[in-house]
Amino acid sequence: MDIAINVVLTAVGLAMLCFGGNWLVNGGVIIAKKLRISNLIIGMTVVAYGTSTPELAATIAAAGDHSGIILGNIIGSNIANIGLVIGIAAIMVPLVIRRETMRKEISIMLGVSFLLVVLSLDGELSQYDGILLIGSLVAFTIFTFRDAKKQRIENDENEIKNISKTNVYPKAVGLIGLGVTLLGAGAYLTVENSVVLAKEFGLSEKLIGLTVIAIGTSLPELITSVIAIRKGHTDIGVGNIIGSNIYNILMIMGVGAALGSVVIASDVFIDYAIMIAFSASLLVALKMGVISKVMGIILAIAYVIFLIATFVI
Repeated sequence: MDIAINVVLTAVGLAMLCFGGNWLVNGGVIIAKKLRISNLIIGMTVVAYGTSTPELAATIAAAGDHSGIILGNIIGSNIANIGLVIGIAAIMVPLVIRRETMRKEISIMLGVSFLLVVLSLDGELSQYDGILLIGSLVAFTIFTFRDAKKQRIENDENEIKNISKTNVYPKAVGLIGLGVTLLGAGAYLTVENSVVLAKEFGLSEKLIGLTVIAIGTSLPELITSVIAIRKGHTDIGVGNIIGSNIYNILMIMGVGAALGSVVIASDVFIDYAIMIAFSASLLVALKMGVISKVMGIILAIAYVIFLIATFVI
């Protein structure tokens, strides 16, 4: 009976993370649209930050005592974002990749992935490593918003006539506040009950993080990307995933390590290699200029194989 309650509470926590992240994203997008920021930049910044907040909330809740959950959640989420989210989205409709805008972002995503591997070589992500990752996040955010500012300056003359006179900020702030509240409560329920289930079934915290929590905290990315793509905003959908993967490493892992050192076991490097392999698959899409339905199917199948192997091996 107690296990059933833990399962239900974990599901409730994941649902709260999903809805909280979605409302936070909606509020952020409203503000971004008001400020006339392009769809790609919205996807790379506001939406990506917002859809990464479930991982951040779960990380803060797990910091210190459950570092295995933090590591598994980040690696698992980055794999799920490519294999599950982009895979499903591409199956729905081929995703056009803008080479001139995505080349830098995909390279940065791979670069920060390798940075994480290098910092892990000594068997620990220390608080200093966390500060380094957070500093890199600040630099990346400044770089991205400078691009946004250039785009806004170029587009102001054409778009200024279409700007709504409506005061959207109260609604946006309300959505953001509600989203943050749900994220905090959802993170606590998810982490605490997942730990109980992991111990009950003899599973490691890293395994729970790689699978249950990773899929749960990736739901906002999945929902947001699918909705954006169905509305024809593929830039938001793809930009959201790339941005989220970057933020997961720089922001989520950075905060997790800064709050309390994260121990790196030797088997984690296998998971790192899988994460980088999934990310590198986007280089193929970049060369082709599109993530086709066939590639989407391959990514989705590869992700299912990863899940099966994670539990079997």
